[in-house]
Amino acid sequence: MSQIENKLSETALDLYPEVSESPRYTCALGGAYGATLATYGNVPILHSGAGCGMANAHGLTFASGLNTGGAQGTTSTPCSCLVEEHVIFGGEQKLKDLVKSSIEVMKGDLFTVISGCVPALIGDDVDAVIQEFQDRATILHVNAPGFSGTSYNGYEAYLDAVIDQLLTEVPVEKNLVNILGIVPNQHVFWKGDLENVKNLFKKIGIKANTIFLDFNGVESLKKIPAAELNLVFSPWVGIKAAEKLKEKFGTPYKIISHVPVGPKDSSALLQKIGDILGLSKDLVLNVIKDEERKAYRYTEYLSEAFMISVPHAYYGVVADSRTAIELVRYGANELGWNPEIVIVTDNPPDEFREAIIKGLTENLEGVVTPKIIFEIDSHKILQELKKHTLQVLLASSLEKYIAHDELDAIHLSIAYPVFDKVIVDKSYAGYRGGIALFEDLSATFAGPL
Repeated sequence: MSQIENKLSETALDLYPEVSESPRYTCALGGAYGATLATYGNVPILHSGAGCGMANAHGLTFASGLNTGGAQGTTSTPCSCLVEEHVIFGGEQKLKDLVKSSIEVMKGDLFTVISGCVPALIGDDVDAVIQEFQDRATILHVNAPGFSGTSYNGYEAYLDAVIDQLLTEVPVEKNLVNILGIVPNQHVFWKGDLENVKNLFKKIGIKANTIFLDFNGVESLKKIPAAELNLVFSPWVGIKAAEKLKEKFGTPYKIISHVPVGPKDSSALLQKIGDILGLSKDLVLNVIKDEERKAYRYTEYLSEAFMISVPHAYYGVVADSRTAIELVRYGANELGWNPEIVIVTDNPPDEFREAIIKGLTENLEGVVTPKIIFEIDSHKILQELKKHTLQVLLASSLEKYIAHDELDAIHLSIAYPVFDKVIVDKSYAGYRGGIALFEDLSATFAGPL
């Protein structure tokens, strides 16, 4: 780099010290928007600039395995499309007209107004506006200005609004659990993860309320207080909602930290939840025995190419904390790989980082303990990866060409953003999910000459 380029770089850092290149999330409005779209029957109404909706349609849902937002996403989403005049004179009348027309035109069991940066800055009384329509439809308000946090925070803002504005006490259903912490779109395998976890629990008699995906989405929301237990599949996202549900409805919760990938963690999860809910030990053990036998039998079909090509590979992971934990554990404990470096990209709050580090370094069946870095800046992530010799890199599609051209490593897109493949209901969760990951990994190095 020349002296002029060095000087320009230093000046840019002085002017914009907090600017990061391509962080792996969007704003709070995007997280609330994605969660609303994931709730079938819930119509989002954006009270924001038009660009907020379009940017999140392309930057969040499309970046999550080339998905769209569904029937009421993208250009089908009602939006107040605020401009300069609304900043001066207010946007309440525009929102009132929009809510009125949306109720008349859009088919939904629930309407959720998501207010962004402009109404938060100019002081629009969104709650007063939607109160006028409560006799015509059920309407929620999620206050999610982009500057209030990331898409992870937006997911939590959505759940917060649901708890405060929609939920009421209902009788508790035995063996019903809520699944929290799997963030729509932000976790690129969210649809398949929810389905796989639900099916995994079903085998031992547990009913999982996934909240998202179900065709009776609004009923799934209303059923949240009926759960006997809340399960948070994240080391930090969803804990706030679980604590609020415990305070309001007395529902206990358990932090799992990650979705299980492969037989070992799947079996451990079933045993743990079976013990908590007092299920028959024989039932749980019989399910585990049957599932492990099938999973390891299928693994045998791939093992030879795997052992010849990449035995005991040194690998890196660039992903959000939840995804990083599950893939480090699967790589080290199931595949016998050596985790060289883990870069955590979701910017978790400081108070949760020690637990995340433990999840990434403890109870690994190997001699290598990975180096852990928390970083959101894609340029800094690249510079860090260059310091390591890796055979496999599990990361986002942003690292695809870095892996091939600069690291000479096998690459697989496993975390947001993913632009290089379509993801519908693919998942690496559970017994069969581990095999799916094994298949995708093997396809990168096994094949005809």
